[in-house]
Amino acid sequence: MSASREFSIAFKGFAIWPAVYEYGGWKSTRVSGVWSANIAHAQVNVSVSLTTQVGSQQQGYVNTMANSEFPASPPTRSVSVLLKRVVPLTIFLAGLVFFFVFDVGSFASLETLREHRETLQLFVAENAVLTAFAVVILYAVVVAFSLPVGIFMTLTAGFLFGTVGGGLIAVVGATIGATALFLIARFAFGDLLQAKAAPFLPKMQEGFSANALSYLLVLRLLPLFPFWLVNLVPAFLGVSTATYVIGTFIGIIPGTFVFASVGNGMGSLLDVGEGPSLGIIFKPEVLGPLIGLALLSLLPVLYKRHQAKKKQS
Repeated sequence: MSASREFSIAFKGFAIWPAVYEYGGWKSTRVSGVWSANIAHAQVNVSVSLTTQVGSQQQGYVNTMANSEFPASPPTRSVSVLLKRVVPLTIFLAGLVFFFVFDVGSFASLETLREHRETLQLFVAENAVLTAFAVVILYAVVVAFSLPVGIFMTLTAGFLFGTVGGGLIAVVGATIGATALFLIARFAFGDLLQAKAAPFLPKMQEGFSANALSYLLVLRLLPLFPFWLVNLVPAFLGVSTATYVIGTFIGIIPGTFVFASVGNGMGSLLDVGEGPSLGIIFKPEVLGPLIGLALLSLLPVLYKRHQAKKKQS
């Protein structure tokens, strides 16, 4: 006489799957629901309910590795996480390799601008809107891939469209590119960094996110850190996308317009074969106002701290 054992496999967070065990092997009954776990790789709890002819019943629990004939789905979560990290990183590295291997940076030079000056100015005169759109997209790509030609792009925009037009084009393109890099870094590597850096990262996130806009404005206004670094760090410190976009757009306006104005007056320098002085940003008459703006950006932080001390006292 063969007895049957009815049991259910309970997956934490998933549906319960009824089955029948008979001496001689596993045998599944009709199941319902959505198969959402890779049972071949899951540690599960098996609840066994023994039923005999006399109606006595016993119940026990066995911890085992699942080994059944249920159809197991592929580990979609692990694959999606892998793709989420590998694909953006692969594209980013491919862009850098293309830039440096094919020496694309050599085209971003004052010599190239001098040679094609008349052609570019004529094209802008005939297709101003199209050219402006193309420069915005190109600038966004440059920033998203952190290519070392951002200042040249700003000078060129100022040279072709003037201080106001070129500055605005550069600000929009840089904000789009920086936001793209910010989002890629957050969704591709944010959870990984948070797991590796715990418990230090949450404390940094709490301190930074409380005054995210003020801190971000300071980082954008003062030329103390590389632009690509300031693009990445907020992605791991809990800064919202809206705050990041606003802080980036406003924060880069002063410095961008300084270089756009330099580009606007670059024609006379190209005529004599000279180049602009990129150290202009560090001159007292330029750096001083930037420091002043940065200090103004910190006023909300100082006010909050002052109010907190008053409440404590």
